[in-house]
Amino acid sequence: MDVRGKKVLVVGTGKSGIGAAALLSQVGATPVLFDENEKIQKDDIEKRLSLGTKAEIVIGKLDEKTEETLSLAVISPGVPVDSPTVLSLKDKGLPVWGEVELAYAFAKGRLIAITGTNGKTTTTALTGQIMADYYSSVFVVGNIGNAYTKEALHTTEESVTVAEISSFQLETTVKFHPQISAILNITPDHLNRHHTMENYAAVKQSVSKNQTKKDFCILNYEDPYTKEFMKKCPATVILFSSERELEEGYYLDGEEICCSFEGKKQRLLNVHDMKLIGKHNYENVMAAIAMAAAFGVPMESILKTVKNFKAVEHRIEYVAEKKGVVYYNDSKGTNPDAAIKAIQAMTRPTILIGGGYDKQSEYDEWIEAFDGKVKLFVLLGQTREKIAECAKKHGLDCVVLADSFEEAMDICVSHTCPGDAVLLSPACASWGMFPNYEVRGEKFKEYVNNLKE
Repeated sequence: MDVRGKKVLVVGTGKSGIGAAALLSQVGATPVLFDENEKIQKDDIEKRLSLGTKAEIVIGKLDEKTEETLSLAVISPGVPVDSPTVLSLKDKGLPVWGEVELAYAFAKGRLIAITGTNGKTTTTALTGQIMADYYSSVFVVGNIGNAYTKEALHTTEESVTVAEISSFQLETTVKFHPQISAILNITPDHLNRHHTMENYAAVKQSVSKNQTKKDFCILNYEDPYTKEFMKKCPATVILFSSERELEEGYYLDGEEICCSFEGKKQRLLNVHDMKLIGKHNYENVMAAIAMAAAFGVPMESILKTVKNFKAVEHRIEYVAEKKGVVYYNDSKGTNPDAAIKAIQAMTRPTILIGGGYDKQSEYDEWIEAFDGKVKLFVLLGQTREKIAECAKKHGLDCVVLADSFEEAMDICVSHTCPGDAVLLSPACASWGMFPNYEVRGEKFKEYVNNLKE
């Protein structure tokens, strides 16, 4: 769609909406930035607009006169596709895109897209680093925190773009077509938005909907949803497994990451040669290796990057050791499956901080995964009573409820002994107490770094 000289509605005035407005302005469209939240001030939005961005700003309600002038609507990931506003736009026959689709329409070069419930950010960052160590023009974008729309016009035919794509972003893709895609895993999350696991899985799987057999899709053999999807995936499938040797694909054999193709087996590296810890990270590494190798990067270059790569911020991130106690920030563990990975990676008696915004998750499997490691379970936020009840049902009585994040940290520190670990891994989103998981993680690190040695 040629948007030059046309009015385009941008629904949502967060980072995604601001990025979309900037791109539209640069390509000659007139963005109409719209937010239903009447408490938002136009002046605040104008201050966040990129220099040179010309946009109309509408707060509260769209009038019919404005709607009649629109050619396209671009919605931010946080705006549900079944919201009254979006449904009304669709009823009027207006095409509805997401920020990712808009960026893709103007981006050049080759594209790698990574999705999944957990591990997206680590895998995207690692894949991006592998690409950057081999190619000269690489962009790492998407849900990782760098808006795709911000970089799209900087890409060239020689560029490689590595994108972390969430289910919210995939809901509004149309022609989005990566040459390499990956679905790392599909476990319950965001069911308040997608309503059923079937819907959620279908959205994740749609990352490959425009791919052909000339393209590649990397799938987790051990995940029931991705394993089933391999039968109908339109791309050429490459598998990875942390549980068994594969005749074709990448797999974990004890402490060795290996691969097998056309009857030839090869040991690639020992997990102790990496700086990442935990089986979930070994899966992330295998997915990244598979993508990079399929893309054409030499294995020698791939493995050199893998060995030097450090964990991303807020994902089982080592913070400090104070008085013999090690502190880990896993604020990005915003659902039970991610939090399971974090507690499984712990090798010390652990004081665990959990709880937050209620995404209608269930917590039984998380608590069952504690496996005797959790010596104190400190809960806060909207879900604290729900999780406490679940813990009680599983016979865990070392539970304390806190009214604030600071109180939770005080409780943790007062119960530590040398040799313990304190792990922030909430299994819940941060909303309600913090604007995002990054702020929550930074608050944790600030508290820890201010502790006396």
